Amino acid sequence: MKPRLINMLAAVGTGLFLLSATATAQQVLVTKALTEKKVSQLPARPLFWRLENFPTLAQAEAATGPYGLAVGSGGKVWFFTLGPAGGSSAGGTKVVEIGPLPMLIASDYVLRVNEATGPPGSITPVHTHPGSEAFYVLAGEQCIRTSQKMIRVVVGRAETGPGGDTPLQVSSCGSTDLLSLVVFVVDATRPFSSPASFP
Repeated sequence: MKPRLINMLAAVGTGLFLLSATATAQQVLVTKALTEKKVSQLPARPLFWRLENFPTLAQAEAATGPYGLAVGSGGKVWFFTLGPAGGSSAGGTKVVEIGPLPMLIASDYVLRVNEATGPPGSITPVHTHPGSEAFYVLAGEQCIRTSQKMIRVVVGRAETGPGGDTPLQVSSCGSTDLLSLVVFVVDATRPFSSPASFP
């Protein structure tokens, strides 16, 4: 009886370990770069990201200019333009403006759009970026944690993240899978992302 009980407990323990390992493996929030461009100067401050939809990616790419980025995500074409508040792009439908962005001074800059996806509970390691980031959620809910506060961004909302070199951790904190667009203005002379820890 005892050996059978020990074998059962061992099997249950192994199963729980495998479930735990699988759950841990599924908890990584996936981020991928959709597009980026390098620029040597920024428009006049204060800076905002204007987000618009276009009928086609080709139309959006034709409108990019020096500070525009066009991407496809979630079945739509998204167009980000960095500049002052207000304005619009010919052929685009304005969705939202995000800003003002935290100040950044560098010799060269990278403008970049990432896509973040993951099931509820998925999370990034604590990290920093050498510049600002802003978030627009297409599905689910996204949380951005710093040592000072927690920012929650729900579907259809935009939010400016903390300034450069602020340790942060991003997670899918809703009840459904997350799909969000994250747009950056960072110092091109430094690594895009660096491991960090909260103070």
